[in-house]
Amino acid sequence: QVQVAESGGGLLQAGGSLRLSCVGSGRSFRTYTMAWFRRAPGKEIEFVAAISWSGQNQYYADSVKGRFTISKDSAENTIYLQMNDVRSDDTAVYYCASNDRTYAMGDYRSDATYPYWGQGTQVTVSA
Repeated sequence: QVQVAESGGGLLQAGGSLRLSCVGSGRSFRTYTMAWFRRAPGKEIEFVAAISWSGQNQYYADSVKGRFTISKDSAENTIYLQMNDVRSDDTAVYYCASNDRTYAMGDYRSDATYPYWGQGTQVTVSA
């Protein structure tokens, strides 16, 4: 059974840093695009960042560009989201997602591209 699981969320002050992790299981994630999304209270789910199967290409939402970094450790079947200089509007539940099409980016900004999702990890930023 294919699963992804996030960890690393928490409470921090504005301007601080946090690293989220997402571990995949049930198969190798080496050849699949993976992404981070988030859902803030009362809002729709929002694309945050995506990384290509090779790890060589990263894509970001404008709201996090220059502050967040997505990376991949294929040997560990893990992706990360390094969050720096966080702001109060970064407060959300963060979700890791994986697609199921080998070597394909697809519409990486759309949540519909990803059939596999974790349960989410809460990040709360205080002003």
